[in-house]
Amino acid sequence: MGAWADQLIPAIADEWEVWMMRAVTNLWRLTVGKKVIMAVCGLGLLGFVLGHLFGNLKIFMGREHFNEYASWLRAMGEPLLPAGMALWAFRIGLLVIVTLHVLIAWQLYVLSQTARPIQYRVNDTKLVDSRVSLFMRITGVALAVFILFHLMDLTWGWTDPVNFVHGDAYSNVVRSFSRGSVFWLYVIAMGTLCLHLYHGIYSALQTLGLNSPRYNALRRPVAAIVAIGLLLGNCLMPICVQLGLLTL
Repeated sequence: MGAWADQLIPAIADEWEVWMMRAVTNLWRLTVGKKVIMAVCGLGLLGFVLGHLFGNLKIFMGREHFNEYASWLRAMGEPLLPAGMALWAFRIGLLVIVTLHVLIAWQLYVLSQTARPIQYRVNDTKLVDSRVSLFMRITGVALAVFILFHLMDLTWGWTDPVNFVHGDAYSNVVRSFSRGSVFWLYVIAMGTLCLHLYHGIYSALQTLGLNSPRYNALRRPVAAIVAIGLLLGNCLMPICVQLGLLTL
């Protein structure tokens, strides 16, 4: 390349970097931008929940297959990456998405309270939106508490250290859901997740541009189908354990 190219390429790269930084900064500062980031993070978490469900359904293929799947999760990326590195990179990325989702939800709540120091006194659309927002915050906190328990129960084995067997995911799942308290906690949590996802998917589709007469009639059915499908799929495994269809 000539001297002009040696000067032009770095100049274009610098301009692109400046433009990207301004775009990200403006997106973060604007309320609409915050909602877009929150919607994208929410859809990313939805993708994780779907993947998690499909992985869990492998339990119906038997102990050996399910344990092989659990072992593959820990070893994925080998031999290109050290054992466990890909899984930890995925966990860190997931944690970043969750943190952004929660942080922006809190920021939007603070902004709404600052803009509206006096509570609504009439039952209008804004009051309904306010109640939905409160519901989403409550269910979000409840799900965060459940996820922590779920990790303690089936990942770290803290809730039943005597019977927990590292590397035997099948037995750990069956033993856990054999306990009535864990079964009902899981079912209630999945119901909470279903409601949270229903409102979240509906809002995310609206935020990301599907807000027109052409699509308005589809948003709620799509959100309902996805949420109910996840509820039934996630509850299938513990129900089968309780019915004795999945045993040690």
